[in-house]
Amino acid sequence: MDEPGVRSSHLRKIPNLGGIAMFYSIGICTSVFAYELFDLYKFLFASLIVLLYVGVMDDIVVMRAYKKLVAQIIVSAFIVIGSDIRIRNLFGICGIYQINYLISIIVTIITFVILINAFNLIDGIDGLAGGYSVICCALFGISYYRLGEYNYPLVVLSVVVIGSVLAFLYYNLSNYRATKIFMGDTGSMLLGFLLAFTCICFIDIFIDKKLPNVPRYYLQSAPVIAVAILILPIVDTLNVILVRLWNKKSPFEADKNHIHHKLLKLDLTHRRSSFYIITYYLFIIAVAYFMRHSNVNLLLIIVLALGFLGAYLPDVFYLMRNNNNLKNNN
Repeated sequence: MDEPGVRSSHLRKIPNLGGIAMFYSIGICTSVFAYELFDLYKFLFASLIVLLYVGVMDDIVVMRAYKKLVAQIIVSAFIVIGSDIRIRNLFGICGIYQINYLISIIVTIITFVILINAFNLIDGIDGLAGGYSVICCALFGISYYRLGEYNYPLVVLSVVVIGSVLAFLYYNLSNYRATKIFMGDTGSMLLGFLLAFTCICFIDIFIDKKLPNVPRYYLQSAPVIAVAILILPIVDTLNVILVRLWNKKSPFEADKNHIHHKLLKLDLTHRRSSFYIITYYLFIIAVAYFMRHSNVNLLLIIVLALGFLGAYLPDVFYLMRNNNNLKNNN
């Protein structure tokens, strides 16, 4: 059960092991309908099993942060080194193209760890992490489908994740305490890991590996499109870390500087907060898509600028509301 605390927005104990059901549905359905994935990426299921164990342990007994971090690094190393899922090329971002093998491994492991924790951080209100995961998987799934049948196992994975998360959201967004549930660290870490995996696979498609019978595609802005799809957890995590460092606090110290906390300060419900956040960041994805043939560095700057703007818009609205209240009182 998730006990209410200082930073909690719920007042009663809520079950927090929804991630187990999500793992079960993803593990069973993917094994049946996209078994090729476990042949292509031999360490994928092993990584999910380790994450499940770590997540359940953390949800039940609360693990120390460094132990979770070590487990996440090990899991990321499994998939990066064992299955060769790497960021091989930056397509000209900051003038960088092909990346050295060792640097590629380090950068990709860091990316996995950041995204696993980023989804954990945005899982603070009902519907946000789950709803955003559905959007991300839908966008990646459609992209894989359009990029040819060689990518169909990844399409199935995306659809399976969408199905499992929609089933979870039915209970997560319930108004009745008897049926309400949270995904916990188990669910958020699984989603973060799988979305990092699909994101890196998406970028990899646009690298010409000269494999027989595999169509060749090229889109220079592919990494930026991937960043745009995952912009919410990336910006939210970067923003809270920068704010904590600015205030001379530990970047690991919990606070209420997340985007969803700012919207709750405006007296919005969980559902409305999630809806507004997802809608705004969908707008950024649309901008990135329509500008996908622009200069890759310019597009990255635009996407990140819009992302950080979204992180501070609630602060602007909060100040405006307070100023109006002061004027009305005077």
